[in-house]
Amino acid sequence: MPARIAVVNTRAANLHSVSKALEKVGALAEVTSDPADLENAAGVVLPGVGASDAVMRAINSQGFAEPIKNYAASGRPLLCICVGMQVLFDGSDEGEIPGLGLLAGRVEKFPPNLTENGSRLKVPHMGWNTVQFSQQAASDSLFAGIPQDSYFYFVHSYRCMPEDKTTIAATTRYGEDVCAAVLKGEVVGTQFHPEKSGDLGLEIYQNFTKRVG
Repeated sequence: MPARIAVVNTRAANLHSVSKALEKVGALAEVTSDPADLENAAGVVLPGVGASDAVMRAINSQGFAEPIKNYAASGRPLLCICVGMQVLFDGSDEGEIPGLGLLAGRVEKFPPNLTENGSRLKVPHMGWNTVQFSQQAASDSLFAGIPQDSYFYFVHSYRCMPEDKTTIAATTRYGEDVCAAVLKGEVVGTQFHPEKSGDLGLEIYQNFTKRVG
C-alpha cells in the first residue's frame, strides 16, 4: 500500500489539481483540514495560489502553522507549491501576515519596468518558462531525470528572495534570475506549478511519491 501524503487544505484554487496529480502517479493523497493528520503522514504537500495572506489565514485559522513547522523539523518530506513556497519565508510584501519562517528571507514584488532583450515584460510572470537547476538540486531525488532548461508553468507577481542563496534549487529568467525552487533538507518548494506542467510536472510528483515511500 502506498504511503499516505497529506495535502494541507489552504483553500487555494490548485488544491484539487495537486491532489489529482498525486493520485495520477499512484500516491495515496488525502486533503486534510485537521492538523493532527500531519503526525502520521509520510509526506505533506502545501499548495497555494493567489495572495499569501489568504493562504496564511487558512493555515492559521485551522491551526496548521506549528504542526507544519514541527513536521518540517521531523525530517519528513514537505513539498510546497507556488504560494505554498512563498509562505515558507518570514513574510511577503504582498500582505501583512507573517509567513512560516522555515526559510529566512522575504517575498518581494517584481520590480517595475522589467525588460528582456529590450522588450518590456508583463507582471504577473505567467506561462511557460525554462528552469535551470543548481548542482545540488540536479542530484536531488525530487528532480532526478528532469533535464536542464525544461519548461514549467508559472503564475506569480512576487518572487522569493532567500537570505541563504544555497537554498535556491533552481532559477528561471524573467528580466532577472528569479528563484524557481528552494531546497533545504527535506523541505522543497517550487514557484512553478508541476500539476500544470505536463509530463515533467507529473514526474516531479512521482519522484516525491517515491521519496515519501
